[in-house]
Amino acid sequence: MEDKQPVLLRTTPGAARNKVATRSVKAPSFARNREAHLRFPAQKVQKPIFIVGVGRSGSTIFHKMFSEHPAVVWVSGLCDRHPSRPALSRALQRMIDWPLVNRPLKRHYEPGECYRFWNHHCRGFSQPCRDLLASDVTELNRKQIPPAMAELFTRRRQRLLHKITGWPRIGFLRELFPDALFIHICRDGRAVANSLLEVDFWNGWYGPERWRWGKLSDEQREQWERHDQSFIALAALQWKLLMEATAEAAACIPSRQFMQLRYEDFVSDPMRHFREVVEFCELEWSPRFEKAIGHYKLRSANDKWRRDLTSEQQAILESLLGESLAKYGYR
Repeated sequence: MEDKQPVLLRTTPGAARNKVATRSVKAPSFARNREAHLRFPAQKVQKPIFIVGVGRSGSTIFHKMFSEHPAVVWVSGLCDRHPSRPALSRALQRMIDWPLVNRPLKRHYEPGECYRFWNHHCRGFSQPCRDLLASDVTELNRKQIPPAMAELFTRRRQRLLHKITGWPRIGFLRELFPDALFIHICRDGRAVANSLLEVDFWNGWYGPERWRWGKLSDEQREQWERHDQSFIALAALQWKLLMEATAEAAACIPSRQFMQLRYEDFVSDPMRHFREVVEFCELEWSPRFEKAIGHYKLRSANDKWRRDLTSEQQAILESLLGESLAKYGYR
């Protein structure tokens, strides 16, 4: 007797990738898996780890490397494609622990921010006009979001790891997960501003009325006008605005729940800084994790803004960001 079970397949070129198909499996194996699933108790999300950052700050590579830890579960593109079917992503997390398919699966299903998944469980989460606060959490959010995250867990992977960029949303997330841990990846604002001008998803080209970050304050408007509505100035103001929002949110939670890591320091010695991160997150350091992150070759691109921008544009960045850069140890 045979039964049907969902599996992950890669389709031919030109077709939608990574779809779910069915194949025949032996009934005894399916029965055992079903019984194991039924015995698996409902999970509570304990000490989830959230990576936050302005964007274009190195948080993506940090997230990808951290996802190599054998105890963490992360949200993949499967969650975006099938936000109401977390069992698919849970199956992926289980298969990633199989040695022969680990690398191929991770290449096709990388950890991501997955805002379609978030919006399915919390409308407006992806693009609020201001930071999300504890007071924004509804009773519906409490009922939907923690259980959705818990459904991703496997027996081996019991700690949620997720990355969010833009508004930090720390107050909102801590209201849902009181023991959550937050790791802020920050980067030189001049490098971030330059990088924002190079990506196709930056909305600053439409002006501050349509750029996702709310209305400019009178002071910010004056600064932008003073520099002839320069786009590099607007990108710099975005970095400054989001860094200030993160600092304000972090000040409202216990210091033991917040860690700040500069991109430049992380790139210079990733192994040492990951040991500190693992300790902060109360995870165990493992040879498997050390070997996995040792394969990554990192190179800082922080000086690129000096080559890409004119001397006048560089002067604008120095004028707008000087004090803020010094606060974070940049010169």
